[in-house]
Amino acid sequence: MSEKKKILGLSNLLPVKKTDAKAKPAEKKDAKDDFAIAPVPGSRKRRKRIGRGRATGVGKTSGRGQKGQKARAGFKNKLGFEGGQNPLRLRLPKRGFTNIFATKYQVVNLKDLKEAGLTGEVTPVTLRGKGLISKPAMPVKILGVGECGKVQVTADAFSASAKAAIEKAGGSVKIRPDYMPRVDRKFEKKAERKARKKG
Repeated sequence: MSEKKKILGLSNLLPVKKTDAKAKPAEKKDAKDDFAIAPVPGSRKRRKRIGRGRATGVGKTSGRGQKGQKARAGFKNKLGFEGGQNPLRLRLPKRGFTNIFATKYQVVNLKDLKEAGLTGEVTPVTLRGKGLISKPAMPVKILGVGECGKVQVTADAFSASAKAAIEKAGGSVKIRPDYMPRVDRKFEKKAERKARKKG
C-alpha cells in the first residue's frame, strides 16, 4: 500500500485544521443599495407550468378538464358565442337606420368668420386657409350663431338665420354652383338610366 493511500485511509484520524479565530468583518452595505430598483413584492409571479404532470400543482389535465373542445390546443372562444344558439346580439330588436345618402356638411358659424378676421369675399378655399374647414371640395354650410361684418360668402348651404344676418350686415350669400350633393347625383343617374331604357 502506498503512502498516499495510507494517508487517505487515516484522514479521519488526522488533527482538525484550525480555522482563523478572527472572523472576517461584514462587508459594509452601500447606501445606494437601499434605493435599488426592485419589483413590488407580489407583483411578479412565476409562470404556471402547464402539461408537466401532477408535480406542478395543476393536476394531470392542467385545469382543462377531460377531453372536449376546450381541452384541445388552439381553442378560441368567440366573443358573444352562446354554444350555437341564437346569440343575444341577434335576439335584441334593432331601431333606426343610418342614411348612407345623407349630405354631410362642414359647419361654420358666423362668429367663426368674425374671430378669423375674414372680410370681403369668403369662399371654401378661404375658410380652409384659416383652418375653419378641412376639405374645400366637400360641402360647407354656414350657420347663424354669432354676428359677422360685411362679407360676400360662397358656400353650399346657409341656414335661414345666417342668411338674414349676413344680408342685414350689408353682405351677400351665394350658393356654390359647381357642387352637386351625393343624393342628387344618385337620382340623376337613375333618371338617366330610365330615360335610356325608354328611348
